[in-house]
Amino acid sequence: MKKILIYVWFIAGLTAFSSCSDDVMDEITSVNLSRTLSPTDLGVIVYNKTGARLTWKAVNNAKSYTLEIFENADFSGSPVKKVDNISFDQVPYTVTALGGETKYFVRVKAVGEGIDDSKWITATFTTDAEQIFQDVSPENLAAKSVKLNWPAGEIATSIVLTPGNINHTVTSEEITAGAATISGLTPETTYTAKLMNGTKTRGTKTFTTLIDLDGAIAVYPTDNFASIIANAAGGETFALMPGEYTINADIAISKSISIKGARPSDKPVIKGMAVKLRGNAGLSLKDLVLDGTGALNSNQAIIYDEALDNAYAALNVENCEIKNYIKGVMYVNVKALIEAVTFRGNIIHHIECNGGDFIDFRTGLAKTFLFENNTVYASAAERDLFRMDNAGSTNFPSINSVITIQTNTFNSVSTGSSRRFLYIRLATHQIYFTKNIITNTNGYYTNQASTTITTMADNNYFNALNFTASATANAKNDTGVYTTLDPQFTNASQGNFTINNLDLKAKGVGDPRWRQ
Repeated sequence: MKKILIYVWFIAGLTAFSSCSDDVMDEITSVNLSRTLSPTDLGVIVYNKTGARLTWKAVNNAKSYTLEIFENADFSGSPVKKVDNISFDQVPYTVTALGGETKYFVRVKAVGEGIDDSKWITATFTTDAEQIFQDVSPENLAAKSVKLNWPAGEIATSIVLTPGNINHTVTSEEITAGAATISGLTPETTYTAKLMNGTKTRGTKTFTTLIDLDGAIAVYPTDNFASIIANAAGGETFALMPGEYTINADIAISKSISIKGARPSDKPVIKGMAVKLRGNAGLSLKDLVLDGTGALNSNQAIIYDEALDNAYAALNVENCEIKNYIKGVMYVNVKALIEAVTFRGNIIHHIECNGGDFIDFRTGLAKTFLFENNTVYASAAERDLFRMDNAGSTNFPSINSVITIQTNTFNSVSTGSSRRFLYIRLATHQIYFTKNIITNTNGYYTNQASTTITTMADNNYFNALNFTASATANAKNDTGVYTTLDPQFTNASQGNFTINNLDLKAKGVGDPRWRQ
């Protein structure tokens, strides 16, 4: 009898619940809201220094949206920017012409039709410093002075240059003209100038003063450049005037020298030169066009040619264009220890790598190897990009080689599906591979167990699947923080890699020259 009573009560309860649920569902479907629902997930990305790109999720019952931007956290007083009647198809919504180096507080609400507006959702962001400085034109740059320009009439109080902590007070006449000339600079020095209005930065520009020809040896296209280099005593700086220098030969360098373009805006072109380093020599190449067309034996641009027990002085290659070398850029197939190797700010393209790898260490190594702010494209189609073999560690077992590859743009390099970016097998080394853009390649990182990637972070891969999902046995994929955005290069086929993807531009990856 007890069981029968329990079943009766259970059935009655189910009936009551079903009836109640039907009433609840009827009530939910007929509910009328008195206020528009609030949008969600308000996000802000700062772009172009003083602009903001805002995103939020749509609300079904919103007719439009209103946004307000304040400089105070309590949103009191009048907003510095207010926009009404934003339709959701305008999202992401871009706000421009905000102040530089300023913390802002933004809020967004949904506006309904016939009902109250939603509650505000909020976020904060801080703009970057303004950039109203204009590019430094060649005629305004000298060895010991520079003329800096900005839009005429724009207010500024001072220009601060580093290094040297040079402080130039801006006059009313200079504001009217939008120009100021600063003297007393040091030749061949990279300065960063900041245009200030009180404590706020209105513009930043980096430039390098020219060679002081009083302290350098001027070389002209009519000179016998190869003979001049061969007769160097060591320590000279050779300033090459604009024009074309046809070498078509190997040039042996056994004393440390510098070869630089006299005017970076009009780089001299050196054709067919392969440098062979000997005798612990160091070498600095700057502001040159190195064209491998006609190079003897289709050689690499830079070759270490003499085995030594003690170290070569540093190699520095900066702000050069390197192109048309058949075998590669750099080749070390002797017992050679190099104090430091630096490639910075170069554009390197059409390096076929037929007979060698792009950067090719076979039996030597560098204590430090830095490759930053370079653009490399249309190169090493069927060879590896950075090769450093274990024989270098065999020859110099006490050396831990530190390899840093950062903020570069690589497009269509090592495109073969079996080609590696990091074919590095030194017994003791560290690799830091960060903030690079890799696009349009079937290559991958490495399949070598001995490759030690200490840090791999904040890289962007587009049409380069094998860097994150290679199925090659023992492949090392990027499993950390990375993006796969289309950089939207302006014209990659013509060597213009200007980034038009605002999200990627804001992340600060790739060669900085394309993010300006």
